[in-house]
Amino acid sequence: MAKWGEGDPRWIVEERADATNVNNWHWTERDVTHWSSDKLKELLVGVRTENDEGSCEVTEVSKLEGEASINNRKGKLIFFYEWSIKATWTGKSKTGIKYKGNIEVPNFSDENDMEDLDISVTLGKDEPETPLTGLMKNEGADKIRAALGSYVGFLKTEFTQGMILPTANGLCKQQSSESKTKVDQTQIGSGSSAPPPSSGVKIPTCKFSLKETFLTSPEELYRAFVNQEMVQAFTHAPAMVDPQKGGRFRLLDGNIFGEFQELVPDQKIVMKWRYNTWPCEHYSMIILNFLDHGNETELKVECAGVPESEEDRTKWGWRQYYFEAIKQTFGYGARLC
Repeated sequence: MAKWGEGDPRWIVEERADATNVNNWHWTERDVTHWSSDKLKELLVGVRTENDEGSCEVTEVSKLEGEASINNRKGKLIFFYEWSIKATWTGKSKTGIKYKGNIEVPNFSDENDMEDLDISVTLGKDEPETPLTGLMKNEGADKIRAALGSYVGFLKTEFTQGMILPTANGLCKQQSSESKTKVDQTQIGSGSSAPPPSSGVKIPTCKFSLKETFLTSPEELYRAFVNQEMVQAFTHAPAMVDPQKGGRFRLLDGNIFGEFQELVPDQKIVMKWRYNTWPCEHYSMIILNFLDHGNETELKVECAGVPESEEDRTKWGWRQYYFEAIKQTFGYGARLC
């Protein structure tokens, strides 16, 4: 501890109005177990898959034991979660026969990579054999894994506000994610080496427009932005998309997230949008206009409120992780504008 009068910045409280956790030095912890329990049930119940044999759906989470918390030490966020999950799935064949089975995830924790997650799918006792068991073990398990990945993303975006407080110089440190992603973190997940301004600090912004042409209809291109399965397909990562006014979205392992402000089916999408490395609570406003040109669709993207220092990276990200990814995944390739 510093001697009286030496002014160790860890203990100078007069520079903060709340005199709380100066410079984020002390350990703080937030228990998110109750929220996590509700969120996991919300994400898992209703997970559905189907094929020519029939359909399967998670209908109940029968057991959910564990805990979750967020910790802050020296301006770094540490996420802890450990869960044992049991659920029920039901299947229905094309001929109308119903089946019931069980799902168990015994090791869902921050210590295990999502790819290594053990998801056990079995058919209920005394149930007749059915190809739907295989459907649930494969496509169904993938969707369960995606839903659990979405939980981790929500945990890192919804409950981090206020954990990293502005320091004496008015700056707030950005959380550093240690999770592995399949995207290029040097482009999508990292920004300037200097810490961004905290919420309420005015920063210079810019606006710009982008255009791209896709060999598909406005209906199909619109779906690529609002259908969760299609978003997961072109980002090659778990995503959460709630396509309604006020609904939230999160993709690329939480590196991009925001909220839908307006949805005009097949014509227009307005959304608040941000990189997770942008200044705290700062969003840009994005407007997508889908213009029908017969055999192709022109997409006009209007971006406003983008930090000036992020203009080039944001343009590159839209072209690389939206335009090119959608074309390559769904075969909508066309000439560049």
